Amino acid sequence: MMLYDVLIIGSGPGGYVCAIKAAQLGLKTAIIEKRQTFGGTCLNVGCIPSKALLHGSQIYAEACHGFDALGVKLAGKPQLDLAAMMRHKQNVIDANTNGVAFLLKKNKIDSFIGSGKIMPAGEAGSAAPAGDKAHKVEVTAADGKTQIVSGRNIVIATGSDVAAVPGVEFAFDEETILSSTGALSLQKVPATMLVVGAGVIGSELGAVWSRLGAQVTIIEYLDKVLGAMDAELSRQFQKEQEKQGITYKLGAKVTKIAKQGAGAAVSFEPAKGGASETLAADVVLVATGRVPYTAGLGLEAAGVQQDARGRVEVNAGWQSTVPGIYAIGDVIAGPMLAHKAEDEGIAVAEILAGQKGHVNYDVIPAVVYAEPEAASVGKTEEELKAAGIAYKSGKFPFSANGRARAMLHSEGFVKILACAKTDKVLGGHILGFGAGEMIHEIAVLMEFGGASEDLARTCFAHPTMSEAVREAALATFAKPIHM
Repeated sequence: MMLYDVLIIGSGPGGYVCAIKAAQLGLKTAIIEKRQTFGGTCLNVGCIPSKALLHGSQIYAEACHGFDALGVKLAGKPQLDLAAMMRHKQNVIDANTNGVAFLLKKNKIDSFIGSGKIMPAGEAGSAAPAGDKAHKVEVTAADGKTQIVSGRNIVIATGSDVAAVPGVEFAFDEETILSSTGALSLQKVPATMLVVGAGVIGSELGAVWSRLGAQVTIIEYLDKVLGAMDAELSRQFQKEQEKQGITYKLGAKVTKIAKQGAGAAVSFEPAKGGASETLAADVVLVATGRVPYTAGLGLEAAGVQQDARGRVEVNAGWQSTVPGIYAIGDVIAGPMLAHKAEDEGIAVAEILAGQKGHVNYDVIPAVVYAEPEAASVGKTEEELKAAGIAYKSGKFPFSANGRARAMLHSEGFVKILACAKTDKVLGGHILGFGAGEMIHEIAVLMEFGGASEDLARTCFAHPTMSEAVREAALATFAKPIHM
């Protein structure tokens, strides 16, 4: 039986990108996936389907409320065809997962469909040729049949799973008490929705169903939305969502989630102490983050150490405590972002091929795809203050940008943070239409160690939303022109 150079468990963005890069570098590669389709959570029940619904719901919302000001008249009130929107979502999923399958085949990567379990060293059943040091993975198919696959190296890329609410017992039925998976597949628009968690997932899916007609209330333990994102960006994001009808309950500790009648209810109390409150709704979406998915991998028996949060412990080269076993993506420390996993996958493949692999963790963008979008890269003001780093800040509002006015998308701003001594850009934060695309202008600059003056002296096309990025850079090292 084949002895692979690298076996990858999980075909999400980290896993399949690692597999393709490894194959391109001449390594005999195989990938193990428990689903019947490739792409992991991201392509099947996460990033991609949520963006299909975010786009569709935004178009519907604009048709209902925003076209008149642009001189576009509709014969009657726009009609929502939720079933058609869900079909579009599924078509997008199919196109992307089939695309990954094609890429794996094109790069001559073998695939095994089933759950992978790393076998302890020395356990019987190895199919590796004599004299070859190999790790073994037992693959169990949906019908219970098993087979042993051998590889010189293993890469754990199994991603993450939905997180529970600490101290609160409840069960997802995906009809009234929803995880993000259930919230992507509702068959009708609920009249009311409670969202537990004001992070990325809660903010995006709350926005989807609010646009489609649900009355959405978001309950958050912290006293701000969007977790660790820049506080100024967070505050303005919240205000923009409130204008669109979303209600927030911040600084609230959830104590109970339970079915109630045909719907469900959430009980919560002030995080700092106080009287309890209970709200009921047609559905409750629990969006309190994600946790590493390592169940059934056999890590403990294989000697792979995990930290207190269940993440695989790795060294600077992404190797675990067992030589030849690596881990990337959501199962290790760092932001749980698909593109972070992709970069790690490429780096590990390069290392296994004898090259140098590197990921710059200081330049990993994060985007919230509500409207307006929120995007960040690098340090926040709060992080710079905590670290005692002297910095300067430049900001420019989209209300002063000609293109933004023309499109009626003048909400938000661009903020750039740079070292007070060297002018090197340390962070960038954008709230606005298309922020997720513009953030990369700042990311590229940071990757090359650029200064705010470098960005400000770059010629930007006019009229564009991106001119606000240049103006923010001008505001950082000198003064903006258009404000």
